[in-house]
Amino acid sequence: MKLIQQIFSAFYRIWFYLIVALATILLFPFLVISILKNSWYPFFFKVARAWSAIIIYGIGCYTIIKREVEYERGKSYMFVANHTSMTDIMLMFYATKNPFVFVGKKELAKIPLFGYIYKRTCILVDRGNTKSRVEAFRRAEIRLNEGLSVCIFPEGGVPEDLSLLLDEFKDGAFRLAIEHKIPLAPMTFHDNKKRFPYSFFKGGPGRMRVKVHKIIPTATLTLENRKELKSKTRQVILSELLKPTV
Repeated sequence: MKLIQQIFSAFYRIWFYLIVALATILLFPFLVISILKNSWYPFFFKVARAWSAIIIYGIGCYTIIKREVEYERGKSYMFVANHTSMTDIMLMFYATKNPFVFVGKKELAKIPLFGYIYKRTCILVDRGNTKSRVEAFRRAEIRLNEGLSVCIFPEGGVPEDLSLLLDEFKDGAFRLAIEHKIPLAPMTFHDNKKRFPYSFFKGGPGRMRVKVHKIIPTATLTLENRKELKSKTRQVILSELLKPTV
């Protein structure tokens, strides 16, 4: 039985990459046009949400999104969520209506077609390089000043220990949020590790639950409060992850 499951998961993973490729090829002309000017980014974001929907439903998944609050249109936020899967990218696009820019690892820029769009629209960072982290921080500030939101997975990557529920958070997202006085917008992704983990012989179709939490204001905070803000945000997500599965 375990062997059958592993074979199915391997085919499922291959199917995922095929769907990603097909969705990217299908929407590639619109994606390319939408990144010709920075001012067209909201149009790119709409196309990216369509791209994400094709992939999510194309791999046999369906979303359940529970919102504690509706985020205000036209307002900048710092979106943060737990990070366990490549599908986190698609689900964040799909669950969010406010145009945001990802801060993500530069390695994804090597993926054909997808990588071209990724490096033109995301803020790439080499987390092992201090200069790269500083430059990414500066570019994020520019995008915030343009009225966009920013999305950072504050764990800094997917934990190598797949049994770890939630890794410790890095400071970057919280420093940016405080310096620009933009609210934190936490989300919890319940099922992405089960749907498409970083393990070749695991994964499969099913539900993708998202909990959109209340915003955490930063207007009265200073940089001295960043560790407190980081801890509070992590606890919101961790508490949701620890709730019994329904």
